[in-house]
Amino acid sequence: MSLSLPDVLPGPLPRVLHGRYLVGEVIGRGGMAEVRRGRDLHSGHAVAIKVLREDLARDPQLRHRFRREAQTLAGLSHPAIVSVHDTGQHLFDDGSADGIRVPFIVMEHVAGRSLKELLREGRPTLAVSIRHQLGLLSALDSSHRAGVIHRDIKPANVMITPQGAVKVVDFGIARGVDAPTATVTQVQAFLGTPVYLSPEQARGELADARSDLYSAGCLLYELVTGRPPFSGDDPVAVAYQHVHEQPPRASTHRPDLPSALDAVLAKALAKDREDRFQDAREFSAALRSTALAAAQASSPARSPGVAPGDPSSHPQKRCA
Repeated sequence: MSLSLPDVLPGPLPRVLHGRYLVGEVIGRGGMAEVRRGRDLHSGHAVAIKVLREDLARDPQLRHRFRREAQTLAGLSHPAIVSVHDTGQHLFDDGSADGIRVPFIVMEHVAGRSLKELLREGRPTLAVSIRHQLGLLSALDSSHRAGVIHRDIKPANVMITPQGAVKVVDFGIARGVDAPTATVTQVQAFLGTPVYLSPEQARGELADARSDLYSAGCLLYELVTGRPPFSGDDPVAVAYQHVHEQPPRASTHRPDLPSALDAVLAKALAKDREDRFQDAREFSAALRSTALAAAQASSPARSPGVAPGDPSSHPQKRCA
């Protein structure tokens, strides 16, 4: 693997981190961190190196939050969740007496593109949309059973590999289900992306696993229609819609969609979390039933099962 190495690496990272990881070009940026391509000099494997932004590394609370993400990811093990190889801190000499310790996470490098990128190229087929959604729900089932809610499910945080597999990334605002500060307030601004934000998060209430499933419902709506359920000129307008308005049925935008999918989305996007799917497995089961019915309706002579590529499916349940 070759890396694109600039003459001078901007920011706090050296060319070789911890004597082991060769640091390459930036491949992603977020509000708190940037991600660089890298290579493990011991194994030769490609890695992704996520590092807290230099200007934020001076804030102890943000450093703690970043380290918490590393701990969260390290505690999760699932083929549809990006894996962590290593964590640490790099002492950066910023001219001060003590310097600053910049935390980093060395993660699995996910080849492929995000659903956000793929959606820009057009709406996927119904079968592909369901396959991606089942992969996402499989990842959420694993994280929720481990006591972790993601809190920022959106197309940009769902990667699709060249083989079509799902990888959920960026647990940067994830928290345990019992975390007392797992809310969104006006003072904090929105943690999570308003287009995919659950009503309870918009109201500043505790988020739980069903909040993730609401966000996953928003993502499914966009996959099958090409547009999110709600949009607006500013985050507050979008948050208002999540709390007070009902989205158009998906079949309004795409008449060929089965009515059963409208029912699945209506349940996923219920305002009251008690009316939603109560866990990811329930959501997945409803979606698989919808896929089966749609496949049978379109091809009565065949006997399809779940959508292909669903990592939680059984081998005998393959969908054409």
